[in-house]
Amino acid sequence: MRVASQQAGKDWPTVRPEGERLGPRIDGVVVRRAITQTDERGTLCEILSPAWGVHPAPLAYVYQFTIRPGKIKGWHIHRLHDDRIFISRGEVRVVLYDSRADSPTHGLVNEIFRTVLDRDLMVIPAGVYHAHQILGSDAAWFLNMRARAYIR
Repeated sequence: MRVASQQAGKDWPTVRPEGERLGPRIDGVVVRRAITQTDERGTLCEILSPAWGVHPAPLAYVYQFTIRPGKIKGWHIHRLHDDRIFISRGEVRVVLYDSRADSPTHGLVNEIFRTVLDRDLMVIPAGVYHAHQILGSDAAWFLNMRARAYIR
């Protein structure tokens, strides 16, 4: 929240010192930081575990998608399922808009920056418009772990 006594032209804080985001988040949107374990053999990064309680639905369909440098995927919305998207490579800005009439955050817009340097799992509820914009000079790679498969 902006404070009137702050100097004009100064950047407003967006996170607390420990990295927690300031400001309201759209109801149901979850961002869970991923921890990468490193040893002499390489790395291991857990993406989604039922033990975390991040999302109650089981996995039914998993796919990887990419977005090319300078491109945007969106606006789009899902009516029947939530997205559970893990960023595995790249730098992106995600913009979300809560279009759900019965949501306590109806009409709220969130802007969330995601990067491979601080990988995370993001849950985007059904009814929330979203778009991903690539910020870096390389393609971004994502995994989406849905609770229902696309029906063709």
